Amino acid sequence: MLTRTAVCAATGASASGVIPEDFTGVSTDSRSITAGDLFVALRGDFHDGRDYASQAVQAGAHAVLVTAAIEGLPCLVVPDTLVAYGQIAAAHLRSLRSTGLQVVGLTGSSGKTTTKDLLSSVLGRRRRVVAAQGSLNNDIGLPATVLRADASTEVLVLEMGMRGLGHIQRLCEVAAPDISVVLNVGHAHIGELGSQAAIAHAKAEIVEYANVGAVAVLNGDDLRTRDMAAMAHGDVVFFGEGEDCSVRATDVVMSEQGTARFVLNLPDGSATAVELAVIGRHQVSNACAVAAVADLLGISADDIASGLMQAQVSSQWRMQLSRTRYGVTVLNDAYNANPDSMAAALRALAQFPCEGKRVAIVGEMLELGQFSQQAHTLVGSLASELGIDHVIAVGHCAEAIMQGRSGAGTDVVSNAAQATQLALSLLAPGDVVLVKASRSVGLERVGIDLVQQFGTVSA
Repeated sequence: MLTRTAVCAATGASASGVIPEDFTGVSTDSRSITAGDLFVALRGDFHDGRDYASQAVQAGAHAVLVTAAIEGLPCLVVPDTLVAYGQIAAAHLRSLRSTGLQVVGLTGSSGKTTTKDLLSSVLGRRRRVVAAQGSLNNDIGLPATVLRADASTEVLVLEMGMRGLGHIQRLCEVAAPDISVVLNVGHAHIGELGSQAAIAHAKAEIVEYANVGAVAVLNGDDLRTRDMAAMAHGDVVFFGEGEDCSVRATDVVMSEQGTARFVLNLPDGSATAVELAVIGRHQVSNACAVAAVADLLGISADDIASGLMQAQVSSQWRMQLSRTRYGVTVLNDAYNANPDSMAAALRALAQFPCEGKRVAIVGEMLELGQFSQQAHTLVGSLASELGIDHVIAVGHCAEAIMQGRSGAGTDVVSNAAQATQLALSLLAPGDVVLVKASRSVGLERVGIDLVQQFGTVSA
């Protein structure tokens, strides 16, 4: 249980008003207050938590964490509530490490949330696991996940995102990993950072600022990721398909269901056949990362293999498969997009079993800066190269995608609603449609609407 004394010690907060010693939990949302909580009043672009402090107390909060006392309310006053929130989480984690809790930190330009979900599923068969929900991977989401852990938690799985240098370092100051995982270095956020080298530098913070003696689990097939081994505080484990990877996938083939089959080779010399339950060739690398971490945490080869064969992605709109009564299959992968994840999704569509047309509904990939035009043009050219039958390009990027597209089968629309209407008129039984774009574009709604219109039979 969190105490007022511990919060003040961690943050240097001063108290104003009568505040009980014990808190039942910590909340940043006044709508989800549990009696006895500490309400942290965070300030965002559109809302100021301070405006909801009274509401939080009325709902049962024992105190509010604010930057200036509010008359009539029990307050803990700090210079910066976001920094203090991280300090509270860090103090909570320090109290749990004595129980043997292991912290796994995971980053990468693409695949973070999917891999986090798979890892949580595999580890959860033998360990008590707390993992990030969805993509809670920033200065607000990561502390929230840490604060969900308790004395019974054996493994804490944290996703660490970044939009620039120093971001992952800040997250590591809250929760330094005992195992640091880097999936890849791609092109996400290249508009802000300017180069893949800068992206690699930012991602490497998860290795550089890990806990003392931490193990680095690195993609051995990605040269920029391999180079991070020089920063490791402890052992290094490479995963991938290369001969020098100690956790390795060999004999990879794609099944008729669009899933990957391969032989999983572990450091103990075991070799086990695996068929993943998730869609796409790119999931092989993610699965190897999961296997590497699970092996380090003492999960047996048989449990790792069987876990991978059953593991599903619990976070929504990541290659979310829906088969409809009308006979159209929808792959809703529209939670987010960058050039690497877009290419992986298009390849997954091209390899997915299909009796009719393969259709890609694609929208803008954001935060690419000066590279945006070229990156979207490459989407169109890759779709042609892969033999995608029809592309519906949505929004600002549409003309650039069309420039890269060769042959027939391309339509340009302005928004998600138009994309849905066009797809409804275009799709026929036996077709498979992929929906993919950056999160703020809102194309996930297209996938949802298509499934509702066609009627789902399974997902």
